[in-house]
Amino acid sequence: MTSSNEKLDQIVARAQQAATEREKGYRAISLKMYPWVCGRCAREFNRANLQELTVHHRDHNHDNNPQDGSNWELLCVYCHDNEHSRLTDAGYGDMEQKTEVKDDTYNPFADLASMLKEKK
Repeated sequence: MTSSNEKLDQIVARAQQAATEREKGYRAISLKMYPWVCGRCAREFNRANLQELTVHHRDHNHDNNPQDGSNWELLCVYCHDNEHSRLTDAGYGDMEQKTEVKDDTYNPFADLASMLKEKK
């Protein structure tokens, strides 16, 4: 049976190892690289609300993580959600028209002159 000090040492070691792994991740790198400001709405962040600042992949490929940060931008959670909603709404980037778009043909003022003549 391990003593409480050994258990505590194991917990601390695991926490330190997890922190080291996080430091290697793209979020930690991007937070060191860029100012803590949303790239869309310009909201500023500090340590108290940093969890609301996300790393957005510009090409939407979470496996594309160049160390120079060229595929990342920092966005607040609201702007990040908006960005992904726009992508979803656009059909995941498929901008090809599925149906033919017809021009509007209704013009409420088309016969305005004759309607005004009828009133007189």
